[in-house]
Amino acid sequence: MKLILTLILALSVQSTFGAGTQHSVSFVDAHNENIRYEGRVGFDNANAATLYWAGTSATVRFKGSGVKVVLQDERGNNYYNVIIDGKSSRILRPRRQKEEYVLASGLSDDEHTVELFKRTDGKAGMTLLYGFELVGKSGLLGIPGKKRRIEFYGNSITVGSGINEGDFPGGHENNYLSYAAVTARHFDAAYTCIARSGIGLMVSWFDLIMPEMFTRLNPDDSSSKWDFSRNIPDIVVINLLQNDNALVRMPDDEQFKKRFGSNPPTSERITETYSRFVKSLRKYYPDAYIICTLGSMDAVEPGSPWPGYIQKAVATLDDRKIFTYFFPYKNTPDHPDVKEQQQMADGLIRFIDAHIKW
Repeated sequence: MKLILTLILALSVQSTFGAGTQHSVSFVDAHNENIRYEGRVGFDNANAATLYWAGTSATVRFKGSGVKVVLQDERGNNYYNVIIDGKSSRILRPRRQKEEYVLASGLSDDEHTVELFKRTDGKAGMTLLYGFELVGKSGLLGIPGKKRRIEFYGNSITVGSGINEGDFPGGHENNYLSYAAVTARHFDAAYTCIARSGIGLMVSWFDLIMPEMFTRLNPDDSSSKWDFSRNIPDIVVINLLQNDNALVRMPDDEQFKKRFGSNPPTSERITETYSRFVKSLRKYYPDAYIICTLGSMDAVEPGSPWPGYIQKAVATLDDRKIFTYFFPYKNTPDHPDVKEQQQMADGLIRFIDAHIKW
């Protein structure tokens, strides 16, 4: 009987991960300390980790030939990049039922890292990650933490929406190729992205504005509060006001009326709102460098007053660790594509290298 059970297990492993595999299979639950998470991740569920925001990721390191993950998506609308040994290999779309997915198989019998990276906006809903199943001799290995941390606050530009990566499901949105994620990888920095398509500081294309959302773990739950002490960044980058720029010129829009009544905000109100938001972040991160950016769409086109609002707000703060940097106007239709996102990252990287020692 014991021999029969052993043969069944061996055949099961071979059919899933490829013939010839003779390694043991081990399950690692989502709360294992050797899983490296980046971004705001919830751990209230005793059996799973919860991923909400674009750019949230989970990485495992192991010695073996393959790895699976057990996921359950809230709506079935999220897409994830699978990154094997630092190279993006494919896209995974988890379904609404709890299910097991092969992330990698047939690997060489060496050490490997496999990362699951949420490419889609938080508006697609949350994903429950129950754990990883490893095929190999070693089980899960420890993975070093990153020495640097960088956190971004933004809108669809920062999400990587409209990136037009390719004509396939999920190809219109990929946070992994956004300027924010590219910048974080350049510095090998732990990455957090607090961004939502359509959001503004004073007015959004939906009911919430960033000052009402940024303190949340779950962006869609007002009672869900983030513990800021869990992740203290070295650098905070703010890229907001693009949507404000559009909506303040639309007095018939429902959100304009909700936020402003019948009159658009004055320059003084815009400046004060921006200053107040930066002060809110400074309260949570007293030692971080803060870079106030804008662009690269029409909020920074020649003659736009919006960069000036930001400069004035920062000047009133009188804080030597707060900077302004504006992305060049791209002067092309729609959102930044892959090339334009890379150009944004290149500029931000140069700015950080020139002004910040971290």
